[in-house]
Amino acid sequence: MNWQSTLEILQDNLGKALADTFFMVSIATVVGVVFGTLLAIALFLTQHHLFSPNAAVNNVVGFIVNAIRSMPFLILLVVLIPLIQLIIGDPYTPLGGAIALSIAAIPFFARIAENSFTEVDSGLIEAAIATGAPTRQILCDAIFPQALPSFIRGIVLTIISLLGYSAMVGTIGAGGIGDMAIQFGYNRYETGVLIAIVVLLVVLVQAIQWIGDLIARAVTH
Repeated sequence: MNWQSTLEILQDNLGKALADTFFMVSIATVVGVVFGTLLAIALFLTQHHLFSPNAAVNNVVGFIVNAIRSMPFLILLVVLIPLIQLIIGDPYTPLGGAIALSIAAIPFFARIAENSFTEVDSGLIEAAIATGAPTRQILCDAIFPQALPSFIRGIVLTIISLLGYSAMVGTIGAGGIGDMAIQFGYNRYETGVLIAIVVLLVVLVQAIQWIGDLIARAVTH
């Protein structure tokens, strides 16, 4: 193992690889949390007996969420290539990877957020309904604050999962640390590069988890 060669590769490529990974994961996290939360609200309201149960809507939305979640990300990525190509022209870019990650993140986070909402005490919801508050106010003032710690931990879990998924995006050459690991660590047999990337991923995951736990504890009622 040539450490000098490893250092040169890391110096020349690691910065851009990290920037591409940050770009993909950031966009996918925002999109996943926003649209996943909306889906979670729809699932929660249409199955909770205190609101507006609607089995048909709940089953349709739940089926779509489960169908996407059931596909391994690598297979989903390959399936999405024609769609991404139609949208942006070249799917083999960090933006193409971000679109694929976003589509995977939405149903993933939807189920996490739904579970966070269902953990809220029904007695609290009944009390809020008894005051005559509208559904929007109950969601914002009663359910969200109580679900917030679990919600934040769900965001952390989503970010960590997307970080792992972003490495798979490298298999199609869309950039990021996964692409770097395959191009240099695997194809060129630079074991040092692979070791460095694995260590970096471990450090990143630990840091994200630590920060997320701190925030979750801070907002716990």
